[in-house]
Amino acid sequence: MRLPSDPHAGYLDAASAEPLHPAAREALLAALDHGWADPRRLHGEARNARLILDNAREATAAALGVRREEVSFTSSGTDAVHRGVLGLLGARRRGSTLLHSAVEHSSVLHAADWATGVLDTRVASIPVDRSGRVALDELGGALRAGSGLHALALQSANHEVGTLQPVEAAAEVAPGVPLFMDACASMGRLPLPHGWSVAAGSAHKWGGPAGVGVLLVRKGSPWRNPYPVDDRVDERGSGFENIPATLAAAAALQAVVADRTETNKRQHALVARVREAVTVIPDVEVVGSPDDRLPHLVTFSCLYVDGEALVTRLAEKGFGVASGSACTASTLAPSHVLEAMGVLTHGNVRLSLTTTTTEDEVDRFLALLPGVVRDLRAEVGL
Repeated sequence: MRLPSDPHAGYLDAASAEPLHPAAREALLAALDHGWADPRRLHGEARNARLILDNAREATAAALGVRREEVSFTSSGTDAVHRGVLGLLGARRRGSTLLHSAVEHSSVLHAADWATGVLDTRVASIPVDRSGRVALDELGGALRAGSGLHALALQSANHEVGTLQPVEAAAEVAPGVPLFMDACASMGRLPLPHGWSVAAGSAHKWGGPAGVGVLLVRKGSPWRNPYPVDDRVDERGSGFENIPATLAAAAALQAVVADRTETNKRQHALVARVREAVTVIPDVEVVGSPDDRLPHLVTFSCLYVDGEALVTRLAEKGFGVASGSACTASTLAPSHVLEAMGVLTHGNVRLSLTTTTTEDEVDRFLALLPGVVRDLRAEVGL
């Protein structure tokens, strides 16, 4: 049952969107009165807006450990991913090759499909092991067999099962190959690994407002804007930035980074408790790496149970979770991530803790889950 004093009680889907951080709310309200003007103009209101935008970029760069000039804001994390991937592919001649892991987010796969037709790009997928971790020996073999290789796409952490990817090791296996890193699942929660040329993040994943993406382009990287040029100061983005939202995103990022050591320790312990508890339920398998993983996320598969039915029943009981499998309403296709891992693609639940999720909430979820699974199995005669 939801507690009236806590509007987020029972919400365990932070991997989809983290509730707005108090620091973001405070910054957003303050910036709404001063950040509404066009920062490219020369009057006083425009200079105020420009100062806010510059402060947001500076704060984001400091929180992520990158240079201020390497930071651009986009309209979403998906937009940042598309610009990142296509900008690397479009910086060289047509007919180059893109390698990506088999478990990349659909936004990376969609960009690759688009590049296949528009840029005549050859696309190849690198398999992963049962934990969802990319096979470095397969990557090395693909590099030796490939020709005209121009870019490698490798996420920092998987959005469905939480497994961390060996980005730094992959960069060493592929020296000189520009690496695009989708960091949407981990940005702010974990330090960025080394070895990438271009990276993308999404503010609503760390408690910033929706509609703010972060595109990072390392100085000297072979990246070119793949879309029509916009006559703005920042040539990587497009259009008029939502300046109050960018400041709110930066404020949330700073706050999350400042607290993440303590937060990650607490969340890691809670997720470890979930991983242990759900395996007591008959025919339930936890997927993803038990150790090299995001601290706040766990996915498990329940045999003989439909994932969407399980998510719906849990929602009726006051818990908001996601299904990392399932025939989703939008695609009617099983998860390509779980298929690539070789694990059960139906009956999956992805649980991801918010920064304010309590031990009591986790305990209540674990007390409720066995009965929900048992009831759903009974409904189909099991």
